[in-house]
Amino acid sequence: MRSLHLAGAPPSGSNADVSVLYDINGVADSTPPWFDRGAAFLGEYGLIGMLGVLLVVCWWRVRRRPGAVPAVAALLWGPLAAALALLANMPIRAIVERPRPFREHEGLEVLLPGTTGYSFVSDHTSVAMALAVGIFMASKRYGLAALALALLEALSRVYLGVHYPSDVVGGIALGTSVALLLAPAATAGLMPLVRRAPEWLVGDPAEPEGGTEADPAAVPAPRTEPLERGGGGRDGDELAA
Repeated sequence: MRSLHLAGAPPSGSNADVSVLYDINGVADSTPPWFDRGAAFLGEYGLIGMLGVLLVVCWWRVRRRPGAVPAVAALLWGPLAAALALLANMPIRAIVERPRPFREHEGLEVLLPGTTGYSFVSDHTSVAMALAVGIFMASKRYGLAALALALLEALSRVYLGVHYPSDVVGGIALGTSVALLLAPAATAGLMPLVRRAPEWLVGDPAEPEGGTEADPAAVPAPRTEPLERGGGGRDGDELAA
């Protein structure tokens, strides 16, 4: 979907940020149009949506485990952290006022020509990283997959020609910082709400976080060995009597 192609050669390698931009975006010169359309959809909507689905799947798997309350609180914190990262980025963009790379450099394959606004920091990358950190706080296994999706989101924004590499690096830093630095206070505030939530949301809120206590009814009675019979043919229990 090569909607905008500006003729010209990339600048010299004096600017590493611009050079990496051309290296990544230049791959689009040799990719088929269907691949570019798929990359544009994933970079704009698909990867963020996949992170949302992964968050729901992670919640479904951890909600009834022992210690589910802090895990569910972390998953709830992920979208909230993403929203806060977007708010924090507003003054950053207004102060930096960095134009999109295709407005300053020629020879780029711009696969999202309708993109407007300033370039630094990448909103998509900030949101993706905040969601990924929230998922990672709840489950390392799902969190690693989420972090991979977030990094792919960052790469896609450069590939699409709408961000410099430093824009997405800033997005990674912003999303991660907001999610991690505010996590202790945020999750502490969310856990009381999670404990009062319906059972379908987080299992049994009264369940201890360190694991379930043993049910006395399920504990087998201690096994006792039968008393030895006496030598005179009388039972041992008669002797005990």
